[in-house]
Amino acid sequence: IHAARRNIDLTVLLFNNHIYGMTGGQVSPTTPKGKKASTAPYGNFENTFNISGLAQAAGASFVARSGVYNAVQLENYIVKAIQKKGFSLVEIMSPCPTAYGRRNREGAGVDMIAWQKEHSVPIAKAQQMSAEELEDKLVTGVLIDIERPECRAEYQKLIDRLANQ
Repeated sequence: IHAARRNIDLTVLLFNNHIYGMTGGQVSPTTPKGKKASTAPYGNFENTFNISGLAQAAGASFVARSGVYNAVQLENYIVKAIQKKGFSLVEIMSPCPTAYGRRNREGAGVDMIAWQKEHSVPIAKAQQMSAEELEDKLVTGVLIDIERPECRAEYQKLIDRLANQ
C-alpha cells in the first residue's frame, strides 16, 4: 500500500541513431525513408516514426530533442526531464557510423555529427517554416513542457474516492 501512494515519475533518454545497430543494422521505425539497412538493402519504404511526436500525443509532460553535437543543451534537457513530474522524454539524435553511416555512405562519425549540426533547426524557427523547408531538417529544442497530473497521483485519487463511498 505504501508504494501505491508514491508518485512515480519516468524519464526516458532515447538515443535515436536511425537503426538497430547493435544487432546487425536492421531497419528501425526511425530509419528515414529511402535509407538502407541490413533488412532493407534497397532502402526503407516506410515513413519515419516520430518518437517525440508520439510522446507528445501520448500525454508526456516534457519532451525535448537535440543532437549529440550539443552536449550542454542535452545536459540541460536531461536535468529538466528528470525534475519534471510525470512522463518525460529526451530524444538524443546520435549517429551510427558503422551500421548506418557506412551502408548509406554518410561518412565517418564526425561527418555525421557535422551534418546533424548543420541541419538542426530550433523549434521557434521551425514553427515559421513550411513543410518543404523542414523536409531534411532536425527540429530541436523543448517540444513540450507543461504541468499534467501524474498518472499514479490521479489513480490514487480514484482509489481514495472509491474507498470513501
